[in-house]
Amino acid sequence: MKILGISAYYHDSAACLVIDGRIVAAAQEERFTRKKHDHAFPHKAIAYCLDEAGITTADLDYVAFYDKPLLKFERLLESYMAYAPQGFLSFLKAIPLWIKQKLWIQDLISKELNFHGKILFPEHHESHAASAFFPSPFAEAAIITMDGVGEWSTLSYGVGESNQLALLADIRFPHSLGLLYSAFTYYLGFKVNSGEYKVMGLAPYGEPKYRDLILQKLIDLKDDGSFRMDMSYFNYVTGLTMTSEKFHQLFGGSPRSPESELTQHHMDIARSLQDATEEIVLRIARHVRRETGKKYLCLAGGVALNCVANGKLLREGVFDDIWIQPASGDAGGALGAALAVWYQYLGNTRQVDGVHDAMQGTYLGPRWSRDDIRQYLDKNNIAYRELEQNTVSKIVAGLIAQDNVIGWVQGRMEFGPRALGGRSIIGDARSENMQEVMNVKIKFRESFRPFAPSILAERVSDYFQIDRPSPYMLLVASIAKNHRHSTTPEQEKLFGLAKLKVSRSDIPAVTHVDWSARVQTVHKDTNPAYYDLIKAFEVETGCPVIINTSFNVRGEPIVASPEDAYRCFMRTGMDYLVLENFLLDKKDQPKLVEQEDWKKTYGLD
Repeated sequence: MKILGISAYYHDSAACLVIDGRIVAAAQEERFTRKKHDHAFPHKAIAYCLDEAGITTADLDYVAFYDKPLLKFERLLESYMAYAPQGFLSFLKAIPLWIKQKLWIQDLISKELNFHGKILFPEHHESHAASAFFPSPFAEAAIITMDGVGEWSTLSYGVGESNQLALLADIRFPHSLGLLYSAFTYYLGFKVNSGEYKVMGLAPYGEPKYRDLILQKLIDLKDDGSFRMDMSYFNYVTGLTMTSEKFHQLFGGSPRSPESELTQHHMDIARSLQDATEEIVLRIARHVRRETGKKYLCLAGGVALNCVANGKLLREGVFDDIWIQPASGDAGGALGAALAVWYQYLGNTRQVDGVHDAMQGTYLGPRWSRDDIRQYLDKNNIAYRELEQNTVSKIVAGLIAQDNVIGWVQGRMEFGPRALGGRSIIGDARSENMQEVMNVKIKFRESFRPFAPSILAERVSDYFQIDRPSPYMLLVASIAKNHRHSTTPEQEKLFGLAKLKVSRSDIPAVTHVDWSARVQTVHKDTNPAYYDLIKAFEVETGCPVIINTSFNVRGEPIVASPEDAYRCFMRTGMDYLVLENFLLDKKDQPKLVEQEDWKKTYGLD
């Protein structure tokens, strides 16, 4: 039984192929088109999924789309009618696209795929819920989905048992925790649906001075976590911006211009928002635990990527354990839609062991054979050294220990927004200056942004205050006290970006200014090559931790192909590139000749 799941037309289009209940392939369209957050119909992602299985669309039994377009259109029309005549310009901008394309998705899918079988349309939050529960290791669990908006729902909770799930209650548009966070993302000068994680990373530099103001003025939060927002502060229902003039007056001025200076005021706003978000999530979780009685929780939706809130939820012990879908955003809706058909619609049996999930480490994208890589390198006269496979980890570990920055491409590409050792840039977590070097010279991004540690799974509790796996980099934990450095009274008084200059632990390159880190535990069974590399680094240095950041520059999707990887390698200050067992030294490479101004393309000029 072959089921193709699709998400498209909002952001992060993707495709997923499920065969007899097993996730065979999944990928985001952006990785192939090189357009960040590409929302177009995922032709290339679909082609990859079919090719991975060696089938064509004629072999498909079902196609599932991740939401109900007619219900979403209903929400659009009702919202404009409720606020009319406000928002007329926004209405004129939105409607032609719906009339031309979005209302006819069933016909579009049939035509684009030449598929004449059954096309099914789960609701948006049902797709999120399915992506959270069905791949999880739990036989039964509570489910919470949180995002900007689906059709009407913006937040929902329910239960999953065996091969069925049921959503029990929701919060509806325009009241939305995801859109609240996006409104502040916009106000702080970052891009909506892209820069929310920057706000999360900025928060530890500030103080929660405006937390109570947010909870008193912007949002009426109840004890059970339900809320209503005062829409006079927001402009996203009918306008072309996220926030209103009333919002700007409340927080002391107009939105920050992108790329302008980040002040302490901006940092305090980010911290206040993060604290308010964590309070809302905790209240919702406590209510859901009381209402469902379930010991375990599954999370999905864009807000579930807030790893700081996830870490706090875990530490508070509201549930015995939580599992978060690694592709929690709209891309994961494609996976959820396909699994909803397999379990909910077709009623197939679900088997779990309580420990292992079904995501296979989320390494569900394309891989490149050694022959493919060698052919690419030779064709383009690229200098390389071919290593014996059993020497790769030791040689690369030695290069990392010598303070080199490495581009690392191994095995299948990750599905979801995090690089997890398949398409990563890696370095020495012990280095005092590596955080600044990688931000400024490699990623071309803001200096305040933290990097994540990859650590051998069995050593995680030695370095971090966490007692369980975190394979998908979706939990934040504090550095273990025995690895922290004490700070002087003068250092404690530093504020803003000056905090960056303080060495806070034995692994300073992955230690945020509040002694926290977004932890990835690395497991031998899901990524043996990456595990062996870190193990070799531990043998070399005594440290089982390295830096892991996504293999891309700011504004660019994570690399997919050897060509993508080589181009990014040559555009940045990386020292070496590893493509499977091929090692490329930057010093041996000729200057890259560009056909276009790539920095302008990604907004880096």
